[in-house]
Amino acid sequence: MFRAFITAVSFVASAPVWACDIALVLAVDVSGSVDTSEFRIQMDGLADALRDPLVTEALLAGGAAITVLQWTGTTRQVVSVPWVEVTSRGDLETLAGQIEGAPREWRNYSTAIGEALDFARMQFETAPVCRRRVIDISGDGTSNEGIAPGDMRARLEDQDITVNALVIEGEEPDLTAYFRANVISGGGAFAVTASSFDEYPQRMREKLLREVTSPVSFSPLSVTQEPL
Repeated sequence: MFRAFITAVSFVASAPVWACDIALVLAVDVSGSVDTSEFRIQMDGLADALRDPLVTEALLAGGAAITVLQWTGTTRQVVSVPWVEVTSRGDLETLAGQIEGAPREWRNYSTAIGEALDFARMQFETAPVCRRRVIDISGDGTSNEGIAPGDMRARLEDQDITVNALVIEGEEPDLTAYFRANVISGGGAFAVTASSFDEYPQRMREKLLREVTSPVSFSPLSVTQEPL
């Protein structure tokens, strides 16, 4: 009995202590196919989604750390908003305001999804230690430069990083299928589809709500879940 008690105490003592439930990298596509108004829709839509009452409650319930980056071609990825630890509504409002105020970094460059994933992966080196690590990448085209996104999958899964996607359909056929086959990875990974940029804000809200309320189990069997 005493030995069992000591074992239980040792297990509790050795359990990891998490700073928050989820560390989330929000990666925004600013490649040449994204015009000025579409960039604005993404950034404002992302800020509004974070202010949504249900998203806010979910983030505050478990705690979160969030950073925002912009990505386009090879070597062109940048952190627009450094890590923000979300512990209050004030933190979320500060984060949303920073997203709205972030200027666009590039125009007229290629689409390097694999490079974006690698850059996003490296951001976790300076993140709070959270129970889950998730990259949320949005895009409106297939990768045409740099590291193939599929070649990043093993490295990401080795580091227990899940990649979800918000796919903006338009000029390229079957883009959601491409993202499911080549981009999303990790247990519970999923892709959400917006039929156009105009639909982006609503789909981003749905996607964030699903990410912050659904636990992730790192099983490769679940990487092709259907979108909302």
